[in-house]
Amino acid sequence: MAQTWKKTALLVIDMQKDFVLPGAPMLVDGAAAIVPNVIKAVEVARERGMLVVWVVREHDALGRDVELFRRHLYSEKGGPTVKGQEGAELVEGLEIRKGDYKLVKTRMSAFFATHLHSFLLTSGIDSLVIVGIQTPNCIRQTVFDAVALDYPSVSVIVDATAAKTPEVHAANVFDMNNIGVATPTLKEWCKASV
Repeated sequence: MAQTWKKTALLVIDMQKDFVLPGAPMLVDGAAAIVPNVIKAVEVARERGMLVVWVVREHDALGRDVELFRRHLYSEKGGPTVKGQEGAELVEGLEIRKGDYKLVKTRMSAFFATHLHSFLLTSGIDSLVIVGIQTPNCIRQTVFDAVALDYPSVSVIVDATAAKTPEVHAANVFDMNNIGVATPTLKEWCKASV
């Protein structure tokens, strides 16, 4: 049992101030509500000896590494999730600890143009559990890429992920479930023995 958790990574996606806090420039309406569940998922993952991977966006102040459709949000004054700025920090209650891993991405999928796949393989990881925001974009893209890369076990904790509306969240969870992704609640996942 313990060996299985050692081969599982928890990916915590985009739980940054610019996506979560009221009035934030990239606010995801459902984000603040899931913060306690994300905190709990991280605690349980650490208790199980799982690798915790913090997947964050950190952009150039001028937005030169941002998707084309978002570049209008950046100027000489900066923009959302700029590296070194407060908005790029994790929300209160979440922190990177020794043994965790931080991965910076500049696109929706944590796998796109990053070294995540090779890092997970060399770390002996073959199973993924995903939490964070937001379901139709970064969660979904990461999950679909993980499935395409043949990870044998991919799970999304449904009440530790969120979208702008519950309907958008539910529709995307439905789609992920249809491609073999497990979608437990936090309570169900915490009770799981393997």
